[in-house]
Amino acid sequence: MPRKFLKSIQTSVPNTYVFTSSNSPFNVLHFFRCSISGLPKPAHKMAIKSNGFTKGHLPEELKKLLRSVASDWGDKIEDMEEALQVSRLTGAMTNEVYEIKWSSKGGAQARKVLVRMYGEGVEVFFNREDEIRTFECLSKHGHGPRLLGQFSDGRVEEFIHARTLSATDLRDPKTSALIASTLREFHNLDMPGPKTIVLWDRLRNWVSEAKRLCSASEVEEFWLDTLEEEIKLLQRELSKHSQLIGFCHNDLQYGNIMMDEHTSSITLIILFLFVQDYEYASYNPIAYDIANHFCEMTADYHSETPHILDYTSYPDLEERSNFVRAYLSSAGGNPSEEEVEQLVEEAEIYTLPNHLFWGLWGIISGHINKIDFDYFEYARQRFDQYWLRKPHLLPSPIVDPIVDHFCLMMNGS
Repeated sequence: MPRKFLKSIQTSVPNTYVFTSSNSPFNVLHFFRCSISGLPKPAHKMAIKSNGFTKGHLPEELKKLLRSVASDWGDKIEDMEEALQVSRLTGAMTNEVYEIKWSSKGGAQARKVLVRMYGEGVEVFFNREDEIRTFECLSKHGHGPRLLGQFSDGRVEEFIHARTLSATDLRDPKTSALIASTLREFHNLDMPGPKTIVLWDRLRNWVSEAKRLCSASEVEEFWLDTLEEEIKLLQRELSKHSQLIGFCHNDLQYGNIMMDEHTSSITLIILFLFVQDYEYASYNPIAYDIANHFCEMTADYHSETPHILDYTSYPDLEERSNFVRAYLSSAGGNPSEEEVEQLVEEAEIYTLPNHLFWGLWGIISGHINKIDFDYFEYARQRFDQYWLRKPHLLPSPIVDPIVDHFCLMMNGS
């Protein structure tokens, strides 16, 4: 689940940044103006309790910031309670999100901004200052909204007018190819800081946090005492071969991907897709990010049971190969079948640390999250998949007593 340049607004409708080119839809960054409707949809696994507000109870810092933003747009807000319309949106990962709008000077059009209130407890998962730096840098590189300002409990962002994808959208071949191409652009971003893999240290930190939060029975149920050795094994086995490292999103569920539908042209629909929400973004093997996207295709967070994952809907070999082929072809290349097969295989193995990552996320979230979502059952499913898939993806001549015990248990023996 489970996120930036201050005050440089020069137009009445803020700029959005996308990929386009006269001869390729994916290679060159440019600006375009957009003003279409579309609100995020709820993604149930991703919200953490925070202290919401209404227009009559806006923090003073936020009022001051909104007046400043309005002034930059040539507007003047006299009476906040009278002028502002506040609507809470759903679909954010770990924050409460609000649309705030007011009439422009003269009332010719409605201004909109997005206000993001930080959730309680999310520091367990990521560093807020790092997230803001990532947000700002990504925005400068042409990804997502601009940061309009910050206050102690949140921030104000440019309002992006686009449609959040659905679970079924991910199965559309054209949309899937576009996601793959956009993902490669994302991976190629040159972000500040060390370009070292974050995955393994993050997993170890989350194991420690999960064990701190869990009861003795929960530690036993989820075999948390075994996970440090599992992480050590995965890191050793997956680091044996050279691997491509890129700036990874790490949470490529459908609720974090938006498509601009300003025009009915299918080309423009394909062009104007971007990835949002960067809480977990960091440098990692690109195969890990691709594996994450494949795993998320088993989820439907808008169903009656959003915590249940349907592994019969995991993309088959043809779907995975098509995605990887589109990914490798997006820079104008012509990958060989051997290159496609290699990355498909690498991504499949990287589903294992993905299952551990999101299993731990579920356990920690179950202890700090207050919303109606069965985090522990979600975690249970991710760990089940890890133990089921491990002997197929990392075959070993040595008998693994945990895997053996798990398989016997699953077979009802």
